[in-house]
Amino acid sequence: MNSPNQAAKFIWLLAVVLFVLHQDYWWWSDQSIVFGFLPIGLAYHAIYSLLAAVLWALAVKFVWPTAWETWADEKDQERPRH
Repeated sequence: MNSPNQAAKFIWLLAVVLFVLHQDYWWWSDQSIVFGFLPIGLAYHAIYSLLAAVLWALAVKFVWPTAWETWADEKDQERPRH
């Protein structure tokens, strides 16, 4: 990503895509079994959960407000410890 603003827009786009994909109406009536024991809808949501975790990791890496972290660390150093 060239800039934090571009990264933020990309993360938001991925979040919207994940939101749309969460509405998995196409698996509701499917009786298929994956790996011999897992209903297809549950398998889909397991993969969806992994993708959501990856999205959050990308958001933390590329668009987390580091200025807030710096500010919070500075405030901690100013406070007396008891």
